[in-house]
Amino acid sequence: MSEDEKTKPEAEKVEAEQVEAAKPEAKTPAAVTAVVVPAAPPTAEEQVEEQPEESGRDGAADRPVTAPDDARRRLKAALWPPRLSRGQLVVAVLLFSLGLALAIQVRSTSDHSNQLRGARQEDLVRILDELDSRQQRLQQEKTQLEQSLTQLENSSNQAKEAEEQTRKKATELGVLAGAVKATGPGIVLTVDDPQGQVKADMLLDTLQELRAAGAEAIQINDVRVVASTYFTDTSAGGVQIDGRKVSQPFRFTVIGNPQDLTPALNIPGGVVRTLEKQQAQATITVPQSVTVDALATPKTSQYATPAAK
Repeated sequence: MSEDEKTKPEAEKVEAEQVEAAKPEAKTPAAVTAVVVPAAPPTAEEQVEEQPEESGRDGAADRPVTAPDDARRRLKAALWPPRLSRGQLVVAVLLFSLGLALAIQVRSTSDHSNQLRGARQEDLVRILDELDSRQQRLQQEKTQLEQSLTQLENSSNQAKEAEEQTRKKATELGVLAGAVKATGPGIVLTVDDPQGQVKADMLLDTLQELRAAGAEAIQINDVRVVASTYFTDTSAGGVQIDGRKVSQPFRFTVIGNPQDLTPALNIPGGVVRTLEKQQAQATITVPQSVTVDALATPKTSQYATPAAK
């Protein structure tokens, strides 16, 4: 064995001893003293973040309600204060006006129904008779107009026929305006008032009843009744018609259908009963023919003028 081979183990041994000496000595574990440091209080954000975990452990009853509160706040902020455009405001005003008009219409219809519901039987009978008479007159007028139209269409000389129709219409309008005399069937109503209790409003009510019953021409004493006729009470106790004093007895000469005029005055609660309550006597006669010969003075219109077609 060579000298190098002999020294090699010795060198390895020395090297191993040096390495072992270089290692740090193992220290004996000493007692560790635990130092407890108090934790800082959690912030508001940490509490909010920790709350769902705790609520989840505690139960569903302790869940936070922050999300619904936020939703309500956002909804309130979106709705109030209202932000309306001009178009929306116009539509709102129109809808309000329409609703108000409908409410007024419904209320007026209800009031009219309540008035009829509370009326007496004799008043309802009078209203029904007036409506029937008015319907008959309108039907007769419709028939006459249809006949006139048929005559104009079938006439060989339409110009002459149209002239005749115009003349007839002018005569009818003259009767209504009190410009021409009139004759025909009718009645004569005489009101005797020895106590002087009949006033202008009672004569006006009598006139309205006769008109509603279909009177076509009316004369009171020597005054022709037209659309502008008015009644006034005088300071001496009398009555004036169109500014002319009229003394009793008051004599109504009326042209119309006697079968409509007489019942309209004699119905319960009507003109005759009202006059009798004032100690006045009303007498109705039905002659074969009645003539209304008083004429009304035509008045020139101050404002009204014929309108162009």
